[in-house]
Amino acid sequence: MSEVQSSAPAESRFDRISNKILSLRGASYIVGAVGIFALLAATTVTLSINEQLIVALICIAVFFIVGRHKSRRTQVFLEVLSALVSLRYLTWRLTETLDFDTWIQGGLGVTLLLAELYALYMLFLSYFQTISPLHRAPLPLSPNPDDWPTVDIFIPTYDESLGIVRLTVLGALGIDWPPDKVNVYILDDGRREEFARFAEECGARYIARPDNAHAKAGNLNYAIKHTTGDHILILDCDHIPTRAFLQIAMGWMVDDPKIALMQTPHHFYSPDPFQRNLAVGYRTPPEGNLFYGVIQDGNDFWDATFFCGSCAILRRKAIEEIGGFATETVTEDAHTALRMQRKGWSTAYLRIPLASGLATERLVTHIGQRMRWARGMIQIFRVDNPMMGPGLKLGQRLCYLSAMTSFFFAIPRVIFLASPLAFLFFNQNIIAASPIAVLAYAIPHMFHSIATAAKVNKGWRYSFWSEVYETVMALFLVRVTIVTLLFPSRGKFNVTEKGGVLEHEEFDLGATYPNIIFACIMALGLLRGGYALIFQHLDIISERAYALNCIWSVISLIILLAAVAVGRETKQIRQSHRIEAHIPVTVYDYEGNSSHGITEDVSMGGVAIHMPWRDVTPDQPVQVVVHTILDGEEVNLPATMIRSARGKAVFTWSITNIQVEAAVVRFVFGRADAWLQWNNYEDDRPLRSLWSLILSIKALFRKKGQMIAQSRPKNKPIALPVERREPTTSQGGQKQEGKISRAAS
Repeated sequence: MSEVQSSAPAESRFDRISNKILSLRGASYIVGAVGIFALLAATTVTLSINEQLIVALICIAVFFIVGRHKSRRTQVFLEVLSALVSLRYLTWRLTETLDFDTWIQGGLGVTLLLAELYALYMLFLSYFQTISPLHRAPLPLSPNPDDWPTVDIFIPTYDESLGIVRLTVLGALGIDWPPDKVNVYILDDGRREEFARFAEECGARYIARPDNAHAKAGNLNYAIKHTTGDHILILDCDHIPTRAFLQIAMGWMVDDPKIALMQTPHHFYSPDPFQRNLAVGYRTPPEGNLFYGVIQDGNDFWDATFFCGSCAILRRKAIEEIGGFATETVTEDAHTALRMQRKGWSTAYLRIPLASGLATERLVTHIGQRMRWARGMIQIFRVDNPMMGPGLKLGQRLCYLSAMTSFFFAIPRVIFLASPLAFLFFNQNIIAASPIAVLAYAIPHMFHSIATAAKVNKGWRYSFWSEVYETVMALFLVRVTIVTLLFPSRGKFNVTEKGGVLEHEEFDLGATYPNIIFACIMALGLLRGGYALIFQHLDIISERAYALNCIWSVISLIILLAAVAVGRETKQIRQSHRIEAHIPVTVYDYEGNSSHGITEDVSMGGVAIHMPWRDVTPDQPVQVVVHTILDGEEVNLPATMIRSARGKAVFTWSITNIQVEAAVVRFVFGRADAWLQWNNYEDDRPLRSLWSLILSIKALFRKKGQMIAQSRPKNKPIALPVERREPTTSQGGQKQEGKISRAAS
């Protein structure tokens, strides 16, 4: 085993961090109470329009001056400033902009106001959640592996193909942990004979229950009764772990017996539909990065980390104390964490991706997955509301409340998009305000909300993209939201399909037709407004109203078209996704000639290597030797060259047995540092982000078969000299093939 530091310093560090968290939480409550009082006092000050406009300009100037500094205090100050401006806006909306001349106009105005109240409520809760992200670091384990706990690794599966599941199983079998203290279990709810044979072949254990009651939660509960490990690592069947998963993530579980859950990020090595289908997708952070990069880290400060169903270690004692995984809702993960925290258990989050899986390949699959998440979180809101019941602290209640009510976004999103149509089609002015008042109150509120979010989210989520993500799903989720609120027991667990291919480019009408209809209606409203401005004789008030609503409808139309563009599915025929990786290797031909190189990308299908080896015949068998990633131990991977040109050679793996396949899995997915560049994106710049959103609409007009530019920056590998030497041999005189070290990188 690799050498690990002594646990004594870890204990003192743990105590210091715990005390710091407790003191910061108390200070946050005090500052928050004082801040709320100050904000309420500030929002009641009466100003004229001109005075309010001056205050708005001063606040914007303060933002730019203070925002130049990067610190936690700066972020908190900007959040407080944003809250102040937003509360001024809310006061103005409540007191001066509602018009009840007709019941229709009054009803529409109140509807829009309620949507805005929801948005402000979510804004303030997000500021609360991210007040002080914990940025927890790993704690080292005891230097004596005999002191390490026993671990059961659960890999639940139902109808996924063996080709997907076997990679996760082989990755789990290669995790660096004492062999007598870890067991890998395939939990097969499909009861398939080929899975049982594979488990026997690779050395994993196989569990199949007699029924499928309660879906994934029932599968996990059945496995708990048939295993005995102190801790349980749960991996979705497509989430391939790095070899150092347990050594990096287990330290906190060992040092603090009150921690029931250690959650790590869900990272995906394949592109999601937004990245794959939009021209700017690869330059934009994935949708899930905001949650795992910002929100979960903020939740950790409040001891409110959520269990996300995979890539997490759970303490068996805590699971057994609550009677097993929750089965009342279709999101058994978050509900299970809530139940553990009600019993007094703590949870933790480590913002280091230690596994990677497959993103949803198709937009319709992505929408279906989010519909299940929304249904499950709303079910928890109804049947086990975090604001009621015993056992939770205020911070935990608010973090859970934010997570659950965030899935109510569909109805407010549709209201925001459709609101300008009330005036353009029916002449119902649902915001009774002059343009100068809008400039003084509404524009500053929008500016500070967007600009402050850009400071908080940095490179985890770009401005305006949340609107696109929500709009893609909104019209599908409206019905789910209403039905689940009224009938929380309805709905069932659905497995998200992974690993598919798309032979031909196509437009997914089934996933986009609601937004296509919506966009057509919005375009008609815009034409109606343009006609009125150009050809009708309007007074100055009507002219301004038409102009404002036309601008609003243009913004709505851009968002709708971007959401529709995601449905233009690009061709995806690769069974093995390429992963960018720059790893030093040495390649030997059959005569023993060698050449050093650096990989450009790797996959389960093969590897591309930058190397100055030119006179090589295609279809030539070679050995790719990896030196550095396995703690100094060389691993030989048999391969076949398929082409070589301009200093780059491409090889396919020659996988002849399960040992070689396991070695390739560890090389491609098991490196401890494999996913550390998961947030290799520039910090958010709102204007640039808005422009990229507009450019994304180009996907609608892409010619059939036209490739999308993938301009994500890559590091250029360095050139290495040619070197000839004898092939490396083991002590027995034979080349090492598929050998795997059990030491952490």
